Amino acid sequence: MEVTEEMVDRIAHLARLSFDAAEKAEIRTDLERMIGFVDRLMELDLDGVEPLVHMVESGNRWRDDVPVPAPSTEEALREAPAAAPPFFSVPKVIHKD
Repeated sequence: MEVTEEMVDRIAHLARLSFDAAEKAEIRTDLERMIGFVDRLMELDLDGVEPLVHMVESGNRWRDDVPVPAPSTEEALREAPAAAPPFFSVPKVIHKD
């Protein structure tokens, strides 16, 4: 599959990214290599091959779900980097433009 400059522009627009001409050429080359690799994988005969569910065969190590008392407000705030009791202080993350 050939990756066109229009495809790179469309992907960049969807991801809200902008690239100069050199970066677009590099991205186009990378995408063509990735798609080529997937095309090669599609040529494999996988009849009779079981799907991989986990990378390792060991199971999850579940711990017992034992209820414990909640820490007091003072205990919880003691380790906080910033606090305004009885609340945690956090940086503002929503900015209105």
